[in-house]
Amino acid sequence: MAKLLTGLGVLLMLGIAASSKLVCHMTNWAQYRAANGKFTSDNIDPFLCTHVIYSLATINNFNQVVTIEWNDEQQYIRLNNLKKANPALKTLLSVGGTKNGISPFIMMVAKPESRATFIKSVISFLRTRNFDGLNLAWEYPAHNSSPLQDRERFTLLVKELSAAFETDASDSKKPQLLLSANVASIRATIDRAYEVNKIAAYFDFINVMSYDFHGHWEAATGHNSPLYPSSMDSGTHIHHNINSSVSHWLALGAPAEKLLLGFPTYGRTNRLTTPANGLGAPTDGPADAGPYTRTAGFWAFYEVCGFLTSASVEWIEQQSVPYATYGSAWVGYDDHRSFSSKVQWLTGMNLGGAHVWTLDMDDFSGSFCSLGSYPLINHLRLSMGFPPKPTTTPAPTTTKDPMASFCHGRPDGLYENTADKTTFFQCYLGNTYLHRCQPGLIFWDSCKCCNWP
Repeated sequence: MAKLLTGLGVLLMLGIAASSKLVCHMTNWAQYRAANGKFTSDNIDPFLCTHVIYSLATINNFNQVVTIEWNDEQQYIRLNNLKKANPALKTLLSVGGTKNGISPFIMMVAKPESRATFIKSVISFLRTRNFDGLNLAWEYPAHNSSPLQDRERFTLLVKELSAAFETDASDSKKPQLLLSANVASIRATIDRAYEVNKIAAYFDFINVMSYDFHGHWEAATGHNSPLYPSSMDSGTHIHHNINSSVSHWLALGAPAEKLLLGFPTYGRTNRLTTPANGLGAPTDGPADAGPYTRTAGFWAFYEVCGFLTSASVEWIEQQSVPYATYGSAWVGYDDHRSFSSKVQWLTGMNLGGAHVWTLDMDDFSGSFCSLGSYPLINHLRLSMGFPPKPTTTPAPTTTKDPMASFCHGRPDGLYENTADKTTFFQCYLGNTYLHRCQPGLIFWDSCKCCNWP
């Protein structure tokens, strides 16, 4: 009998279609934010996203994957332990960053032997730490002096990684490691950095970074992640929007079902220089840094919430996104309404789902916006048609009382319900959740899965 924990059983646990993905990024530098802004793996809701990508690891001078932060190894353990609560959750490690302003991929991809060393290192690193895959943060890597050469070498790396992952799965008898990438959204960068039609087939999914289209580096206000162009756009800026960017990826040969639309949980800020405060108003840099992210030019959504209490909020009808102003500060951000508009658009385009940058910039604790924890991402889940997820309040049940105390003292995991074999219990942090197998199936404790009687 086919074991269904990784197939039908997984879909049962999540209640979603196999093609739907909600991929969420976390960053290992968010742990250094002050007070309620501090974020670690412990803050992740294991039922919120289908995949979590841990950012960031890098590549050393020996072409091997290495950690960056002092406690990455401990955070890996805590992240991957979430799969005990939700066996359907997938975790990936993102590799990239810069060394002296240059992508660490550049030197590594230059020679076949260095790529082989990297790939061997990747497989060992992921397997020993219980990750399900690799995310390539190949975002703006090409040298200005040799972009075509770098692009071709990246194609070789992607093909070689895919082949090695397939061989590893065959040899280890384990599920094949996933392969994804964070990729640029500006057309000129896309053309310079990727041979789209040659690499797309090798990825399980591709995270289009459909944000940072505008920001404080420009001399006028513009939205961070607009769905469409505005009447203010001219020249190449007419393509600085989601519709144009994703359409370009599709035109270059990327399958729609591989592309994930990027949803930012932050806004980009500007400092106004005149009384004008609409779209295209003159600016001369960023507004003041947020008190928690402490980086000029953007505010986490939970920082935007505080700003909105005194700001004037406007909606850009042409682009289906909001902005807010107060004094000389201007921020273009995303809210429930703009997320809903983008979900409607990605559904119409038949994309594979969404990815979120990042978990740690939503109001993850629910202590800022009075909208509950993860208000943006939870709204995104619902807009995409995901079912309600388990809560920390034990769910009601028609079975005889075991729910009240079943999981007290038990390790996290799945357990049979002897009173009703068509259901099973999930224990997480001492709470008990009741799940039901699909019609005709019963829960087998031997495989921790729903299967035929």
